[in-house]
Amino acid sequence: MHRERRRGDGMSGRYERVLDGTVIMHVEYKNERRGREVADYSVVLVVERGDGTETVRLYDGAHGKNELHRYTRTGGKQAAEVFDRGNLGEGMRAAIEEIKHGYEEMIDGWHRA
Repeated sequence: MHRERRRGDGMSGRYERVLDGTVIMHVEYKNERRGREVADYSVVLVVERGDGTETVRLYDGAHGKNELHRYTRTGGKQAAEVFDRGNLGEGMRAAIEEIKHGYEEMIDGWHRA
């Protein structure tokens, strides 16, 4: 499913991509009013389980930096770490690629933690 919507302050979008059966990547972003610069984003890797979904990893630009939060099954959301030093658009694209090409290893780590 892919949706984009325009607002008065720029353009925002949201979509999800099923990667492998019960593995889903959610992407949300907001662009600045002028130009195409990404003003904020979140890219979330979730797994569907019998009773709902659980977050495995969250990448975002909430504090103006490209940050990564790992999740553990017992401890939940872990402290942020910077994963990309580029602008928010570069970080968002890097996060999407990291999940697309590394989600199996990410989920394995989540299971072990």
